Amino acid sequence: MNNNFSLSHRKEEPEKGILYIVGTPIGNLNDISQRALNILSNVTLVACEDTRQTKKIMSKFNISNKLISFNKHNSSIKITKMVKDLKEGKSMAIVSDAGMPGICDPGEDIVKGAKIEGINIICIPGACAAITALVSSGIPSSSFVFEGFLPKKQIDREKILLEISKNEKTTIIYESPKRLKKLLNELKEFCGGDREIMVARELTKKFEEHVGNNINDVVEFFREKDIIGEITIVLKGIKKRDLNLDKFIMKKDLQDLINAGLSLSAASKYLAKKNGLKKSEIYNLI
Repeated sequence: MNNNFSLSHRKEEPEKGILYIVGTPIGNLNDISQRALNILSNVTLVACEDTRQTKKIMSKFNISNKLISFNKHNSSIKITKMVKDLKEGKSMAIVSDAGMPGICDPGEDIVKGAKIEGINIICIPGACAAITALVSSGIPSSSFVFEGFLPKKQIDREKILLEISKNEKTTIIYESPKRLKKLLNELKEFCGGDREIMVARELTKKFEEHVGNNINDVVEFFREKDIIGEITIVLKGIKKRDLNLDKFIMKKDLQDLINAGLSLSAASKYLAKKNGLKKSEIYNLI
């Protein structure tokens, strides 16, 4: 296959003073669009999460352009200069290591800063791991919630996990391979082991893998494995009235209230009123 990118096909010239949000492949470099290559070739400069990763794309398609580093470690310092360059008429593309800038990376910060200064933003769409995993999961995709990476602080993490457990919409989560087993066990605790789930690993790459069915099965599948690669999780929402899950959640809520200092009677009265049930029904959960 000839991977050379012909100059004769570069029909879209970047406009002065425009910030281009450019989607790049999430694994397979051939997924990049012709339009993205046009922009990367002709903007004044390209801001990269990691210049080493972007150079792989530039090299594959014989593109030469000025690259600058823009990531979570230096974004607060770089934004002022980048906005200044744009206001002076330079055109700029921002790319992440993989996928769409602004999704779980500081791309959203430069977009916000540019918008405040009246700079125009144009998005050059590309691959996104969340959407790629969602549409290939077989789990309802018309309505969903994207959580990205869950918080590391335990109290914040448990709050999000509880919200996920009650959500009727499909949930999409990113996770690192080192923390996947921990997250799967947390999802089992909060959502129950029967909840439908799909774990996508190494999307668009040679060893792409989809592991699914329910949380119990996925926990068992990964139990003894050394996990590598980028991970995207798609979790089915609850049915509008999933009585077993309602009881599971209410039992956990009841225990949390008791642990917080309420008596069984007071906690049961509160939950009964909240859920439109008899107090005796809450008592029976213990």
